Amino acid sequence: MQPNTLLDAILDEAGISHAGLAAHVNQAGRARGLTLRYEHTAVARWLKGQRPRLRPVAVATVVNDANEVLLLWRHRFITDSWGWELAAGVVEDGEDVAAAAARELEEETGWRPGPLHHLISVEPSNGLTDARHHIYWSHEGEYVGDPVDAFESDRREWVPLKAVPDLITRGEVPAANMAAALLLLHHLRL
Repeated sequence: MQPNTLLDAILDEAGISHAGLAAHVNQAGRARGLTLRYEHTAVARWLKGQRPRLRPVAVATVVNDANEVLLLWRHRFITDSWGWELAAGVVEDGEDVAAAAARELEEETGWRPGPLHHLISVEPSNGLTDARHHIYWSHEGEYVGDPVDAFESDRREWVPLKAVPDLITRGEVPAANMAAALLLLHHLRL
């Protein structure tokens, strides 16, 4: 990989240390609800041209007895698009991936899943990052109250699995990892 000489020059000109940039990146992550723990050694790797390593992402949903899947309708600012997604979030240090998936589902939907089953693990952008998304599902869930992270989506709905192929075709499930998981659930359950 090519060294990032432009970033190095900008840091030097601005008088920002490697530790200072790492602190700013961590702060920007916190403002977006992410827990980042970059330090000066990560900045040194970036300047050499290495890409940052991303934490694993845990994803979960519930499919009820009527073969409806619990989805979130949310806006993504980077692409300025709306779409259906499953509850998802970053796995915290030392946290079990399945436990993180259950936590994210409850925080974002207000539903606590029953026993989770691993559905699929994918690398949604393996040409750009080393992120791995681990997707789980349960055939039962218990509503425990309003979601703590209700701000993360406009609404939460039970959507018939039979509608999944049409939703994807219409572009209403824009995230490839979510589309893959929903199509697999559609195949397994119908």
